[in-house]
Amino acid sequence: MLAFLVRRLLLTLPILWIVVSLVFGLIHMVPGDPVAQMLGEGASVAEVEGLRHDLGLDRPVLEQYRTYITGLLRGDLGISFRNQETVASAIMARYPATVKLAAASMIFCITVSVPFGVISAMRRGLALDRAIGFVSLFGVSLPNFALGPLLVLFFSIALGLLPVSGEDGFSHLILPAITLGGGSAAIMTRMVRGSMLEEIRQDYVRTARAKGLTERAVLFGHALRNGLLPVVTLLGLNAGGLLAGAIITETIFSWPGLGRLTIQAIFARDYPLAQGCILTIALTYILVNLATDVLYSVVDPRIRYD
Repeated sequence: MLAFLVRRLLLTLPILWIVVSLVFGLIHMVPGDPVAQMLGEGASVAEVEGLRHDLGLDRPVLEQYRTYITGLLRGDLGISFRNQETVASAIMARYPATVKLAAASMIFCITVSVPFGVISAMRRGLALDRAIGFVSLFGVSLPNFALGPLLVLFFSIALGLLPVSGEDGFSHLILPAITLGGGSAAIMTRMVRGSMLEEIRQDYVRTARAKGLTERAVLFGHALRNGLLPVVTLLGLNAGGLLAGAIITETIFSWPGLGRLTIQAIFARDYPLAQGCILTIALTYILVNLATDVLYSVVDPRIRYD
């Protein structure tokens, strides 16, 4: 297992280099001048050139790239153009809020999808199965940038039950978590249903029932556990994808997380901050997928990594 982890971590290095290079190149190609945005239209030519020199933007792009890569190798993500604070400190201040939102969304996804997927499989072809299928199809078809405003209109404005935006307690977390995890819950429900339908036809399920085990023990203790491998794969992919989806969700609900910080950095043409945010999201995605691979051996003891 240790050799597998080391090998996978080493393989992430070229991936991260490609991500860093692409982000650096693309963000420098985006129209707009960060210096002009910082100083405004009334700034003199001398002020613009002076700030451009201070930020290092008057140097050739390849030289800027070399300086940035050298800083990354030292663990230095740079200094934010607008706030003049280290990018690492800005990210660490926002990252916990994004992790909390992603964790709440994943908990919502699992809590909804597993029982409804099992129920749908057990009631195959009946009215309850069709109702769950309709709701899951609706959840898949409705993107989070549409679901979020709908939830705000209904629960916040019409009913006045939940706050619209911000981060100040559990009530502020409910709508963003449902918005971010709704689509994943819908997909996961269909995945759990499909896995359960395949497993309940296996011989070991009939044997477990013949031994006198309760239906609950057969379904959750045997069939569901053996059918979790494709579900775990999808969970790992969704967990990483939640960070990308959090960019939209955090913007809708003014959630003070990494996704909203990324949008603010891109709009402000804050190159170091935008690069640091995207690099953090990419690294988190890679580590989540690595954790998913390790979890395979826990779910299915037959899987071993040499």
